[in-house]
Amino acid sequence: MKRIFLFILTNLAVVAVISITLRLLGVDRWMDETGGINFSALLVMSAVIGFAGSLISLAMSKWSAKRMVGAQVIESPSDPTERWLVDTVKRQALSAGIGMPEVAIYDAPDVNAFATGWNRNDALVAVSTGLLRNMSREEAEAVLAHEISHVANGDMVTLALIQGVVNTFVIFFAKLFGYFVDRVILKNDRGHGIGMIAAEIVAQLVLGVLASMIVMWFSRQREFRADAGGANLAGRQKMIAALERLKVNHEQATLPEQMAAFGISGGKSFARLFMTHPPLDERIEALRSAR
Repeated sequence: MKRIFLFILTNLAVVAVISITLRLLGVDRWMDETGGINFSALLVMSAVIGFAGSLISLAMSKWSAKRMVGAQVIESPSDPTERWLVDTVKRQALSAGIGMPEVAIYDAPDVNAFATGWNRNDALVAVSTGLLRNMSREEAEAVLAHEISHVANGDMVTLALIQGVVNTFVIFFAKLFGYFVDRVILKNDRGHGIGMIAAEIVAQLVLGVLASMIVMWFSRQREFRADAGGANLAGRQKMIAALERLKVNHEQATLPEQMAAFGISGGKSFARLFMTHPPLDERIEALRSAR
């Protein structure tokens, strides 16, 4: 989940900076001389901002992830656990046919791990101290294999492309909505009014929430594939055991009732549309029924 959250957060920040910069420089010209809409110019500008945001976020993914979670890269293993981590990732990366990722540990009580990076030969795999404390080595090996599979499958690149398309249409339709409110409802015919800016911001927020459902759906589908890849690298039973351990840890956690649907094991409510991972029971069943 951290992999998706960190990427989306960085993407939103980059898109906001690019949008504000273009506006301040006066180069976001998408209305013609009569004040009408130049749809071609608007679409091109939306695509430039949208894809720039996602691709820059992808390029920054390792850097931003390290700083956001305080991950410490293992340059030279200082104890048996660090040596085991590095050796396991090295072996799995070789089996998956990718370059050796950086291996890092970050301090957090939750059982978690993530992989990120702009390409499959320049990635980062990070694990939490909570994972190292609460999982056996066999279970941790399966989690690492799951993350290596994300890298080998090129999930971050695909995510960046999907996010770029989503960004493009959010910006495009938000600006159209702002124009409609300003010109049709408020009947302002003198450049950009405050109504356009306010309506555009509101539309971006609403459309951004709806568009995030697409990104979350993609993320959930990729988890099944990464589970299968993890099973191939570490063994199916180890992968199932790791997911069952995650389920036990989640069930033991004390979440407020109103937040339960957002937990890692998921639920069947509307909140499921915003889950980055499928419910653990579904992932375990998919592995057990795989041939």
